Amino acid sequence: MHYVYLLLSIKDNNWYTGYTNNLKKRILDHNSGKVESTKSRTPFKLIYYESCSNMLDARARERFLKTGPGKTYLKKRLKYFLSEN
Repeated sequence: MHYVYLLLSIKDNNWYTGYTNNLKKRILDHNSGKVESTKSRTPFKLIYYESCSNMLDARARERFLKTGPGKTYLKKRLKYFLSEN
């Protein structure tokens, strides 16, 4: 399986969107500072993920979620979570 995921930085309250084939390991990598693009924003909390059986589908979904319409989708999808934080 391949996963598209959304992390919330506890430090700056911003999102990070990515994809991986090993979700648990990737979150550990982010939180331990092993990912160059996020090491200054740790710790992270997983707030959303989707699974795909194909890597190309996961990458396409990641690209979409990083666009304006994709972010709008996530804000609607996470409406209640975001209103709590």
